[in-house]
Amino acid sequence: MTNGNSDLKITDPKPDFVIKNLVELKEALDNSDVPKKVLDKNLVIATWNIRCFGNLTKKWVAESKDTPKRDYQSLWCIAEIIKRFDVIAIQEVRNNLRALRYLLKILGTHWSVIMTDVTLGSDGNYERLAFIFDTRKVQLSGLACELVIPPEWEKTIDDGAFARQFARTPYAVAFKSKKETFILTTLHVIYGEKTERKVELLNIAKWLAKWSEEINNWGHNLIALGDFNTDRKDDELYQAFVSTGLHVPEELDDAPRTLSADPKKPTTKSFYDQIAWFVDQEKPFLSMEYLNSGYFDFKGIALKERNYSNTSLSWRISDHFPLWAEFSVEEKFR
Repeated sequence: MTNGNSDLKITDPKPDFVIKNLVELKEALDNSDVPKKVLDKNLVIATWNIRCFGNLTKKWVAESKDTPKRDYQSLWCIAEIIKRFDVIAIQEVRNNLRALRYLLKILGTHWSVIMTDVTLGSDGNYERLAFIFDTRKVQLSGLACELVIPPEWEKTIDDGAFARQFARTPYAVAFKSKKETFILTTLHVIYGEKTERKVELLNIAKWLAKWSEEINNWGHNLIALGDFNTDRKDDELYQAFVSTGLHVPEELDDAPRTLSADPKKPTTKSFYDQIAWFVDQEKPFLSMEYLNSGYFDFKGIALKERNYSNTSLSWRISDHFPLWAEFSVEEKFR
């Protein structure tokens, strides 16, 4: 395999082995449950924790001595997956933006990004939250904000005070697709003691429930998505997340979230990532019609010829799978 040198550009002609792998990845995506993007008909929203999405080794294949391990071929595979969605929430974007900038070069001029600044401190892990979106189908609608806890809430959650803000402040952005306006709120819940996670999850659930009552009057759709660090389906952390009425579509109940998940028991380990919205009397607080949801398993496809272990693959692609949900934006469903 030819790696090239430090002057190699991400847009330079790809080696044959990269082309072959991308063709196989495209075919796998075509044959998967990931829906086709159709202008004026559907909206495909996704979330993906891309492990340590920061720096990039400027080679087609990073060598064992190289740091980071993510290389050009890895990034082309990530781009091939991302462009199947209309808008995707990305967690673990780091302070170094090289991989993100190069990703946008691959995606092309009709793709854009909006993101937070770096969250400093050990709990924040120097991460950003970002949305990448296809401007041919999705446009910004004007709102972008971080969610903070009012001081008077500090003693109303669980048995103790919530004495600080979120480790990584949730990020909400409003988008528009055709005539539908929707607000996506993404977050990456602290990964620490269960008590800390539970308090964060209860607070975000309460915050979103109150906000949904207000924005529902204006016909805005509110969807929460991201890495909530819930360990298992229906454990105490998951129950905290859904405590105020957030609804995770049943199609995601059996979707493995990570490379380490057992496909035969996907809900018993690392049930971290979720896409959810509020349900009232068994009807979602959405003007868009929900169609379907799922995940994409890139194991054995992305970087197939390298035969990586799960750990090695996680540093090049991710340790999480992307989750997606499809909605209709056709006029007849309004």
